[in-house]
Amino acid sequence: MKPALILLACVMTVRAAETERLRNDKVAAVEYAISAGGSLAATTHPAVVIYLHGPDVKRGSVFLQTPGSPAIANTGASDLRLLRIEFLGSGSDENWGSQGLAPNYKLLLENRFTRVYDIRIPAGGREPQHTHKARVVVCLSGAELKHIMPDGKEETATLKTGEIAWRGAATHVGQNLGKTDLWVIAVEPK
Repeated sequence: MKPALILLACVMTVRAAETERLRNDKVAAVEYAISAGGSLAATTHPAVVIYLHGPDVKRGSVFLQTPGSPAIANTGASDLRLLRIEFLGSGSDENWGSQGLAPNYKLLLENRFTRVYDIRIPAGGREPQHTHKARVVVCLSGAELKHIMPDGKEETATLKTGEIAWRGAATHVGQNLGKTDLWVIAVEPK
């Protein structure tokens, strides 16, 4: 009888499909789909969690998860999708704050492992010159962009809704050339 009970407990807690979206020496970004009633075990590294879609969650919400934190449970009636970005380095006590960021960026959290901020650029909008550190870009609403570098060189880029990418450090002027508003969560590991 005991083996049957153990098997049932495993079935009830293992309901999270995962897809690795990005990995390098600084971060591992994994997207999870957690079925209704399922849960996702705590992380083994400090991590940022970004809600992508699901019942009773605000899309784009961000929180810190540390080793030993409680599991993330889906108490809703449909799947919950989230991205967990684990920090693989030892971090730094340096405080970056809003240093270098465009004035319209919203700082969401900062600790010894990361600085996380919300970027929104309306269609046709332009932001002043600013600086990003190397980062994970989580695109919640895509757009066509133009970046103007300090030397005057111009680069065009497309960010697609749902794209998760690694971007190197850069200083530039950003312009949204598209007909849709850009919404990105940027996660800079320390």
